[in-house]
Amino acid sequence: MAEVRIELIEKRIGQKPILLPLTLTVHDGEFFVLVGPSGCGKSTLLSLLAGLDQPTAGRILFDGSDVTDLEPRERDVALVFQSYALYPHMTVRQNMAFPLTVVPRANRLARKRIEEEVHRVAGFLGLLALLDRRPRELSGGQRQRVALGRALIRKPRLFLLDEPLSNLDAQLRASMRAELLRLHKELKVTTIYVTHDQTEAMTLGDRLAVLNQGRIQQIGRPHDIYAAPANLFVAGFMGYPPMNLLSARLGMESIQAGPLHLTRPPDRPPTDQEQTLTVGLRPEDISVEPISDSGGERAGFGVVRLTEPSGPTLWVTVELKDHNEAITIIGSAQAGFTPKIGDGVTVSAPRATLYLFDPTTGQRAGSS
Repeated sequence: MAEVRIELIEKRIGQKPILLPLTLTVHDGEFFVLVGPSGCGKSTLLSLLAGLDQPTAGRILFDGSDVTDLEPRERDVALVFQSYALYPHMTVRQNMAFPLTVVPRANRLARKRIEEEVHRVAGFLGLLALLDRRPRELSGGQRQRVALGRALIRKPRLFLLDEPLSNLDAQLRASMRAELLRLHKELKVTTIYVTHDQTEAMTLGDRLAVLNQGRIQQIGRPHDIYAAPANLFVAGFMGYPPMNLLSARLGMESIQAGPLHLTRPPDRPPTDQEQTLTVGLRPEDISVEPISDSGGERAGFGVVRLTEPSGPTLWVTVELKDHNEAITIIGSAQAGFTPKIGDGVTVSAPRATLYLFDPTTGQRAGSS
């Protein structure tokens, strides 16, 4: 296991910045996730950690030792790619044993010991019955487990995973997430995992770093990032459906976002001057109800533009209009209510948590 310290790492290709000066620490034994959209620099950072690429500036330390200039084989890390990268002519047994057979002869384990290690790791991953098959005879999930096993058998100090589940179907991804968490709990190897899937990131990570355009936007535990996004990018990226982000005016007693009127948060002291800001509301905090329902505090009336069934929840996209001013907002349908596209509905958010952002800097009020 290892503590990983990244100090002011920067990567440029010519004059094009890929990673801007970036500093973070991954604790010993932690499952740390790098999450962000395609092209944000997360896979580049993983390649720098593995030694497959060199930074333009900065340094990388494992347990306090500078490894920035070390070759990949000298870093004692295992890397699993999005593609399985298995040898098609080898059996599962041979693929998994391969890392132990290519070390210098003086350090190589005896054949019997290698076979014991293969069986040990195959038992972890449920692959014992598949050891004599070749990759073409395996399902996608089985191939991914073989790729994981080939990395784990080396007992690395650092485990690097670059979107390893993205080629799997939804059900298999869910089961493999559980498998990864089980393995990490048992082996306690420091793990850095790259994904663009924010649901996957929040499921797996002890902590997350949210990246965008080569910069870290926020680092923290999944719940903390979801509950207190530092800026507009994090607020819109983390969570599905994404947070509603609306241009609004903060008055003495209320917030007005187009036709939507919301109660001013109690932690915002009154001011004589009206302020322009961006207000965020999570879709799960917004209730979409029939117009005929007259109970409770109401925020606005609108027309259904899209419905998205998601298990027990029906997400509804509603267009609200008032005096030629229109906004679109996503909420959840009241239990037992199934609106259709074009239906008139009432939208309410009496107990919603309001997130207020500076529209110029993008920073959330009260965050740094």
